[in-house]
Amino acid sequence: MTSPPPPRSNDPIHVPVLLDVALFLLASHDGGAYVDGTFGAGGYTRAILDAAECSVLAIDRDPDAVARGQKMVGDYPGRLNVVRGRFGDLAELVDDNSVDGSSIDGVALDLGVSSPQLDEDQRGFSFRANGPLDMRMEQDGPSAADLVNTADESDLADIIHNFGEERRARRVARAIIDARNTAPIETTAQLANIVRRVVPKSRDGIDPATRTFQGLRIHVNDELGELRRGLAAAETVLRPGGRLIVVSFHSLEDRCVKTFLRDRSGGAPRGSRHMPDTGETQAPSFKLLSRSGITPDADELRRNPRARSARLRAAERTSAPVHSDPKSKLGVAA
Repeated sequence: MTSPPPPRSNDPIHVPVLLDVALFLLASHDGGAYVDGTFGAGGYTRAILDAAECSVLAIDRDPDAVARGQKMVGDYPGRLNVVRGRFGDLAELVDDNSVDGSSIDGVALDLGVSSPQLDEDQRGFSFRANGPLDMRMEQDGPSAADLVNTADESDLADIIHNFGEERRARRVARAIIDARNTAPIETTAQLANIVRRVVPKSRDGIDPATRTFQGLRIHVNDELGELRRGLAAAETVLRPGGRLIVVSFHSLEDRCVKTFLRDRSGGAPRGSRHMPDTGETQAPSFKLLSRSGITPDADELRRNPRARSARLRAAERTSAPVHSDPKSKLGVAA
């Protein structure tokens, strides 16, 4: 596997996590049709298009990302279409953009927050610099500030615990309520300092505010619901032999992907004496390309510290019908 070529046009340099292994597993080829469900800074899209004479439908819910993507379209005449939308609606977007939904050769999902979103203080995703407490990927709807200033204590605690995996969630929620009774919480610095006062520093050096920010962001953007819908949509549009590549950045995402692929590849647990096997099974719709998740090597971690929690999972679509369990929890809380 070779390093990706330098970016064209005036795009900033941005190399996604686990790019080389993702390209290898995606196996893009001339004439292929691919979907990048999380366009972001365009790293995966550009790498796929540079690897073969193929086409990409790039999707992003963030209007800023879509605007950046339009600048790339001229670099790949007739091969790139960048559209605004959610990857959970991937099947509809494929159809709306005149792509044959039965001939998609690959779907790539690079989950979480993009580098531009993290690096732009005004977007309110990061606690490392002060900015408005926003966190909305679509720049629409209720913000994180709306949430922390209006939700009741028990709801806040549940969100921070369930989506942020913060063990001291109830203490954090109480501190938020106490603070907002004095003045509205409007900035990332305000919230981060509130959390740091009640959550001790960890030995691994991770900021005490990390898990709270993660929990609020996931809730504001319905990220796990979107992931469940996106995985099911990928199963629908991929042709037999098509590849699904998913890069996740925390255990909730990875558990969701792992459970989905386990279930779709025939690896789901069978019945027990408490819940007997009914004998009703569906043929596997995916074949795993790696038994366990793939993580960055030491060299990549040195080059990109943001890669430290990344894990890639990949599978190949079989010719079996789509599974008929759309209400599956896929390993996460609804």
